[in-house]
Amino acid sequence: MSKIKSYMAETVEEMKQKVSWPSYSELQSSSILVLIGSLIFALVVGAMDIVFDSTLSWFYNQF
Repeated sequence: MSKIKSYMAETVEEMKQKVSWPSYSELQSSSILVLIGSLIFALVVGAMDIVFDSTLSWFYNQF
């Protein structure tokens, strides 16, 4: 049980002292960047889906 307490105490200490937490403005700019990247990725995947769907529909209608 003392090993668990020691582990937890060391974890809390490391999170408080050694971890470099971003400032609010850094966090905000990173979040906006991730949001924009996710939207671009979703648009690309959506466009690919539309192209494949219409291509396959055209191909299957040929037979």
